[in-house]
Amino acid sequence: MPRTILEEARLHPAIRERVATLNADIVHNVQAAASSNPVLVVGMAGNPVVRRARKALTAAGVSHHYLEYGSYFSEWRRRNALKMWSGWPTFPMVFVKGALVGGGKEIEALIASGELKRTLGE
Repeated sequence: MPRTILEEARLHPAIRERVATLNADIVHNVQAAASSNPVLVVGMAGNPVVRRARKALTAAGVSHHYLEYGSYFSEWRRRNALKMWSGWPTFPMVFVKGALVGGGKEIEALIASGELKRTLGE
């Protein structure tokens, strides 16, 4: 079932380009990093769930790339672009082999089940 997203035809032509390009750089950065790193964690400073997810990956011996965008008080508008693009409402956002697998709880479950290492071919 596809996610619900406002159809481009339902945007007034005068705002289509603005909507399409608003904070597109942050989305492109994450897309590129997700494509070129087996495990990518996208987070923000000061978030304990992000810290816990990264520690869990390290403890499991899984190297990962980390992108950090602001903190609770900065860059929240730019981070909203990632939430709208991915449909995932919180941080961290964890990508494995280019696919969004969820956040902190989800990556901990993948580690515990052994699925993460199987997916990575380890």
